[in-house]
Amino acid sequence: MTKLHIKKGDKVKVLSGNSKGVIGEVLTVMPKDGVAIVEGANIKVKHRKPTAGNTTGGIERREAPIPASKLMVIDGDGNPTRIGRKLDEHGKLKRYSKKSGKFID
Repeated sequence: MTKLHIKKGDKVKVLSGNSKGVIGEVLTVMPKDGVAIVEGANIKVKHRKPTAGNTTGGIERREAPIPASKLMVIDGDGNPTRIGRKLDEHGKLKRYSKKSGKFID
């Protein structure tokens, strides 16, 4: 399990792949696998058969996981930035933007 630079609720930009340039919110983070699910990015199509729970069936579009290394956090100013960690004035370790130097969260 690795420490990731992204958290649930962060606004991120996709750096590469079919969804390159898409900006969305992180819905789920899976640190064990090193992936995250981003709203509106990496959309996959799943064909579902009708079942007792889903009587209509049909084609379902949903977000698939993206490797965390392909995501860059967007800071409060709206710029994609790298993330660092340092102690704040209360001695608590927090994430900060390496571009602007401001704390994130």
